[in-house]
Amino acid sequence: MALHESLRARWRQTVVQVRPGPGPDPGPYVDDLLTRWSEPQRRYHTLDHLSDLLGHLDTLAPHAKDIETVRLAGWFHDAVYRPDRSENEERSAHLAERALPELGVDAARTAEVARLVRLTASHDPDPGDRDGETLCDADLAVLGGTPQEYAAYAAAVREEYGFVPDDLFRQGRAAVLRQLLDLPRLFRTPLGHDRWELLARRNLSTELDLLTG
Repeated sequence: MALHESLRARWRQTVVQVRPGPGPDPGPYVDDLLTRWSEPQRRYHTLDHLSDLLGHLDTLAPHAKDIETVRLAGWFHDAVYRPDRSENEERSAHLAERALPELGVDAARTAEVARLVRLTASHDPDPGDRDGETLCDADLAVLGGTPQEYAAYAAAVREEYGFVPDDLFRQGRAAVLRQLLDLPRLFRTPLGHDRWELLARRNLSTELDLLTG
């Protein structure tokens, strides 16, 4: 439960930073988000991933224009997650668009959170989109882990798609890996690129070789 309490404290701090004044109790909103992030179908997209992402955002914060808005987007980016559906990012953005105005967040910031959540479908922000670059780099940071960490991530992703036959999973996963490797840069922030780019490309290439060899 220590992770839950730590995340609750982080949520409350972010809400206080982004609201122009008093508003509804943030507690029920974070309870809903924590419940969503704890759903049984999740193996990688879990509270641990959320906590790791928020930690990476702390590291990358100097690159962002509005880090608190990026943190809100981090909370919502996989709040709706079903491995058997392709519209998770869109549904997560809709959730933010409903919840944040109720919470007292202004319309402009709500729209930006939703935009950032939708951006995680492609992880391909436009040049100069510093907040998009920050969120996408934090979300992809797992790709730049040690070989052991990456192997655990890849295994968790396979578990999430346990309902997919092996042949179909290998085909679909290989397509995702190729799409990532075809990006000119996986990581757009200077720190993210320096820290994770080479390791991530090595990890992705190794997994692709294992799937297609």
